[in-house]
Amino acid sequence: MMIPISHFPLTRQQPKSFIPIMFNPIKENPNLDHILPLDFTAVQTLPDSHKWTTTNNTAHSPELTSGIPIIDLTDQNADTLIRQACEKWGMFQVTNHGIPFDLFDKVETQTRYLFALPANRKLLVARSPEGLSGYGQARISSFFTKEMWYEGFTIIGSPAEHATKLWPNQNTLFCEVMEKYQKEMKALSERIIVLICKSLGLNPEDLDCLFRPNNESNNNQGVLQLNSYPMCPDPERAMGLAPHTDSSLLTILHQGGVSGLQVYGEEIGWVAVHPVEGALVVNLGDLMHIISNGRFKSAEHQAVVNKTRHRISAAYFYGPPTDVKISPLKKLIDFDHPMMYRPVTWKEYLDAKALYFHKALEIIKT
Repeated sequence: MMIPISHFPLTRQQPKSFIPIMFNPIKENPNLDHILPLDFTAVQTLPDSHKWTTTNNTAHSPELTSGIPIIDLTDQNADTLIRQACEKWGMFQVTNHGIPFDLFDKVETQTRYLFALPANRKLLVARSPEGLSGYGQARISSFFTKEMWYEGFTIIGSPAEHATKLWPNQNTLFCEVMEKYQKEMKALSERIIVLICKSLGLNPEDLDCLFRPNNESNNNQGVLQLNSYPMCPDPERAMGLAPHTDSSLLTILHQGGVSGLQVYGEEIGWVAVHPVEGALVVNLGDLMHIISNGRFKSAEHQAVVNKTRHRISAAYFYGPPTDVKISPLKKLIDFDHPMMYRPVTWKEYLDAKALYFHKALEIIKT
């Protein structure tokens, strides 16, 4: 699936809030500010640019709290369990999702292969200031005074354009794996959205304005984000990915077997979301919060780093066509639950998030 570049708003104020949490810069060139990552192989101590005064690296263990639910998608009560998870956390893990385990292994192998390339090779596919795909630093970095211990690679549609620059004669396998993974993630995203819809007492037809499940011709948007968190010499003072919510309907994350993801729970604080073999993390984005009329949380999450293991992950962001108006579904609006948000397209919401970041939802309240 190829996403037309024109679908995504690009203004002078906007380059830092598109769905993928991407990319930092060559300081001498102001036009590349907050794009290119640090060359992590060239430093042995944590640079001042990456030293955070305060971090939230210490999280509660799920064993000491209620924990993030792990839901079997074949369970006849899956929709009820999903509703409870969406109301409390905005996040859950899923098992029996039908994705072949060997595909995860292939994605991990190819992702590590990519990030192990020398810095000068990766810079061949560096994201331009106006670009959406390619290699770089987290887009949310412009909202923070310190930089993140992170590098990413964003794929929209086919990865072939960038892969041929990285591996002129050996890119076929990388492309095949990533295209297969995107196809599987898109189908799983739509399956989960149907369950979320059912958990709210809705029918799949109530979401016809957003997508038509299992329809190969639908033009819903999907973005694959490959994430790298290198081993860090001083992880207690560094941040892998700063606190944020996603702007999508939902995000599906493969953690790669190394802990680092944390989610914020009200009256609890930061809770570690440890990898479960074969499971995928699902977190709701801002658009799902809007559609549910505020009944479901948009999960605030972050990523921390460690000193001994290079953590990689793969996040798939799923959303509606960017020109479709998103608003609370009519069946979820009543006397006790008045309409919370005005209609807004994904494109308009991305504009708001680019300018206001954490306050974007407040901006579109009715």
